[in-house]
Amino acid sequence: MSKREPFLEAACKEHVEDFLRFIQLHKDKTEPFDVEEVVQEMPRDQRLTLWGKLGSLLQDVLQEFPPERWADGREEGMEVESAVDPTHVMAVVDGVTLVADVSIKVLQDGDAYSALLEIIRRLHEVLVSLPVSEAPLQLHVRTLCMAWWKKGLEEKEQFGRTALLISLQKSIILKKPGVEIQRVWSLHDVLLSLDYTSEENKQIVDLLLQCFHRPNFIRNDDGKRFLVFLFSWNVDFIWVIHATIKNQLEFCSKTMTSHIMEIYFRAWKKASGDFLETIESSCIQDFMQNAIFLRRTSPVYAKVRQIVSYFHSRKGYNKVDKMLCNLYKPILWKALSVPNFEVRANATLLFTEAFPVHDPEQSNKNIDEAVQKQLDMAMGLLDDPHPVVRSNATLGVCKILAKCWELLPPTIIADFLKKLVMELAVDSSSPDVRCSVFKCLTLVLDNSLSHPILEKLLPTRKYSLHDTSEKVRVAFLDMLIRVKAARAAKFWDVCNLDHLLARLAIDSQSVSKRIVELLFKSFFPVNEPEKEWCRRCVTLIQMNPMAARKFYQHAHKHTASTNIIKLMLAIRRVVNSCIQTDCDLSEVNDSNKESSAQAEPLLGKDMAVVSGLLEVVVILWRSVEKVLKENKEAQKYTVAKFGNVMAKYFQAFEDERCTVPLILLASFMPPAAVPTFSCGVLSRLRRMDSGAVPAQYGQLLDCMCSWGQAAYILELVTDWLTEALPKQGDNTKRKVRIQVTVEAKPDLALAYLEYLFSHTLTREGVLALGPQPLKQLHTVLGSWRSVLNTHLSPATEDPKSPGVETALKVFVHHGRLAAHLRHASPEGRDYLLSLEHVAAWVAERVLPLLAKRTSDEEEEEEEKLQPLAAKITESFLSVCRDVLLVGLADETFKGQILHLCSLTLLSEAGYLCIPAVLLILKEVADGYAPEDIKHHPAQEQQEAAATVVLGVVANIFQKIVELLACRLRKEPEEGKQLCQSAVPGLADFLQAAQTWDKAPLGGVFSTLFAVIVVEKRHLLQKITHPEEVITPESVEDMPPLSSVLLSVILKSSSLTRAFLTEVSSSCDSEAIVSLTEMAAVLHVLAVISHAGQSKAGLKSAATSVQLQIHKHAVASEDARDIQRLIYESSMKTLNEILDS
Repeated sequence: MSKREPFLEAACKEHVEDFLRFIQLHKDKTEPFDVEEVVQEMPRDQRLTLWGKLGSLLQDVLQEFPPERWADGREEGMEVESAVDPTHVMAVVDGVTLVADVSIKVLQDGDAYSALLEIIRRLHEVLVSLPVSEAPLQLHVRTLCMAWWKKGLEEKEQFGRTALLISLQKSIILKKPGVEIQRVWSLHDVLLSLDYTSEENKQIVDLLLQCFHRPNFIRNDDGKRFLVFLFSWNVDFIWVIHATIKNQLEFCSKTMTSHIMEIYFRAWKKASGDFLETIESSCIQDFMQNAIFLRRTSPVYAKVRQIVSYFHSRKGYNKVDKMLCNLYKPILWKALSVPNFEVRANATLLFTEAFPVHDPEQSNKNIDEAVQKQLDMAMGLLDDPHPVVRSNATLGVCKILAKCWELLPPTIIADFLKKLVMELAVDSSSPDVRCSVFKCLTLVLDNSLSHPILEKLLPTRKYSLHDTSEKVRVAFLDMLIRVKAARAAKFWDVCNLDHLLARLAIDSQSVSKRIVELLFKSFFPVNEPEKEWCRRCVTLIQMNPMAARKFYQHAHKHTASTNIIKLMLAIRRVVNSCIQTDCDLSEVNDSNKESSAQAEPLLGKDMAVVSGLLEVVVILWRSVEKVLKENKEAQKYTVAKFGNVMAKYFQAFEDERCTVPLILLASFMPPAAVPTFSCGVLSRLRRMDSGAVPAQYGQLLDCMCSWGQAAYILELVTDWLTEALPKQGDNTKRKVRIQVTVEAKPDLALAYLEYLFSHTLTREGVLALGPQPLKQLHTVLGSWRSVLNTHLSPATEDPKSPGVETALKVFVHHGRLAAHLRHASPEGRDYLLSLEHVAAWVAERVLPLLAKRTSDEEEEEEEKLQPLAAKITESFLSVCRDVLLVGLADETFKGQILHLCSLTLLSEAGYLCIPAVLLILKEVADGYAPEDIKHHPAQEQQEAAATVVLGVVANIFQKIVELLACRLRKEPEEGKQLCQSAVPGLADFLQAAQTWDKAPLGGVFSTLFAVIVVEKRHLLQKITHPEEVITPESVEDMPPLSSVLLSVILKSSSLTRAFLTEVSSSCDSEAIVSLTEMAAVLHVLAVISHAGQSKAGLKSAATSVQLQIHKHAVASEDARDIQRLIYESSMKTLNEILDS
């Protein structure tokens, strides 16, 4: 039975439930009912009836519950009109939308559709009023409007506009707008029916511009098509689009910029008439001008160059060539000759990249003449007076030669290459130009036709390998590597092998690694037998031993680790051939059979070569040490092979040159592999002379630590330090590993200790021993404080007592070891407590010696003891500074140390410790950086702690400045030396203080400013003659303390800005109350002005002075009145600063 009649009958308010049931059957894929089939089968009369009934149904339900109340109804739960079910109403609207949509599909030409149009109008009103929550229904109605637009029916413009507007909004709001962008593209023709200038369409215009801000739009293919289409919507809109893109260009990535330039190119390619002219003149030419006139530091310069380069890359297409010729004609050629070098440099890049710039529609003769002029111009640019232009011209010419070699006359090619290689490659005025030549010649080498002529020219530049500029040497080697890869010439013909090795031996890492890359196959031919590797190795050592070391340091980067191990074993066989040994007889005999014919003539008894080979083995082993640790079998095999012959190596090669690498080689192996040597290392360390240098004992200590025997060294050090202490009774017996009577060597023990804790490998080995032996050592080191007490007492010194220098070193090591132990066990504060006890001892026992004595005897004692007391205090403060530096201090420790600093400065001779105190202040201030406090979990508590501690820091700093001023008054020469010694610490502290723009450290710059003004005011007040009224020009013209303080401030732009901020603040607060103080401020500003620092801050400070200085105007008519002269000089200085 046909469903048409029941469906038609259901389309009314009375049978609305049946209608909704039919719609549900349609949506159910398991049911055969299809609304589209039903409507299609209906005669025209039935369709008209259906549309009329649906229109009435839609009108009825919308009258009961208008769309504008839908959102409110949902929120209020329909409490007011409970008889109306919003879900029911929306289901009816959705069903009507469905029927309308299928009706459009079956609509035939000539059919009447006024009733259907009425439905669409009502649904359109619904679409405009729908809340966001009804997204599915909104989509269905919008799809209906799109179908109406595409069908081209009456009032399509209105419905299409609404659909486009909503699609644009959705495409901008959604995170994944791919589908919406497709809908926007499908509706792009709607724009042709809209008036760009109409106020009604302003919302759409704004949305269209927002599309150019959305990466999703720019990256999407349909989005890109739509954006290209927008360039053809309205000529005036092109300007707006271009301005929008330019404004956001700074924030675009390189990838985004590539999409944008593709949009421009496609828009230009499709344009014609006025659109084409506008795109060319307003967009492309504008980019060209910006590419020429923008500074290279501009954030958009690189993006603009990228866009212009895209058009250059499309050359060869006649339309592009003609466009470039026309657009460059009025701007490019002028830019190549302007006075501004940056403009010339930018224009040079564009010109050479776009070469040849010609109009393909001209005759061949005219094109040839234009190209010749451009070649002459390129040659002229190579002689430009500015190096940046010459560098750019070098790059451009090399690109031209690489790209157009076949098209250029041989004479011109030869002229260009001679100019580059013979002149610019040795441009003494600019290393950048020399560097550019070699970098850019690699572009020319890519063209095989260039190889014959370059093969003749490049050898003339062999000494460029020794250029004074490292970047030139690097560029030269990169070119040689390219020569080798392209087989343009034999690189050793370009640069002699001896020169390469000489440079390898002495040059930096970046140069050395390139030389190794160049020479690797020559001295490590991996495809040859291992015997050949050894021959090449010996040859390299004989040619240049230092170069050989450098070469094999980098060798592991160019070949597999297995080849490195094979070379080590091959070298072992060669070294075995130099000794007579019964150890590992079969191996040695086999080795001799294979290699004696080659190796012995090469080596003989040449210890230089043997030591070189052993050094190479050490270097190679170190380079693959990590690999060997991961591959236990390979490690075991390698250790066994070398362990079998190590004892004989030590016997046969007693020369020091061989001993050093042998000891290093032994450190790579377990002690059991080298038993004879390992058992004697501790004895050698015991027998070492007290004055031994690190070169004598360092390797032995490394061996002991690498073997896990650091405990024996620590025991030895502890024993020596214990035995060297003055005896106070019977000593407890100690267990000594080797019972040999050896005198105590405290200085050597300290040297060992210094070495152990100064190197990462040995330090880790010592700290891995655990707390017990280290605590014992820490206790022994602490006991040496008694020696210092002895030296600090006025009694006659005991000649048997250890020296004061040794005691001082022990004192420092005691503090440092406490820091290491604190780091190893951060959970307790035992070691910080030990340092606090030392601080108390310094305050109680040492600082009193810095006080002024009264009697003559006490003065004599003071001369002896005061320097020692100062040294002890400085040493301890240095240790505390290290503890603070690595973040091991807590709040209590910081408080104790700051208290000690205060006590030190209050002592009569405490000024001697000012440099050490400044370093403490700097580290404490760094520990309370404003950013760290802001992100601290307990921000309020941290701020409170910072306020207290930094308040103390600010007070101590003020005391330091007072002491410096005092010493300069009492002892000018000593004061100047003291100021100079305080400069590094002062600079570091001020850098930490300038991060605070408020109390407590904000007052540091106020202190500095006040001191400088007071000191300068004092000098101005002493002026008695007009000739003495002189404005200073440099810090040397300022009073002593001001000179030092300003020299520190002016070395840093951030410090200068902070100081000038304080100057402005002080002047604005009317803290400067007299003419002499104003003059002093202006003298400070004059010095800063001549230094050329912080012009913005300087003018701001000068403006603040200007507002105050008129209050101190002098009306005296006496031309020699000092106050009047100071005022006039001040006004002159002020005007000069403001006008600068």
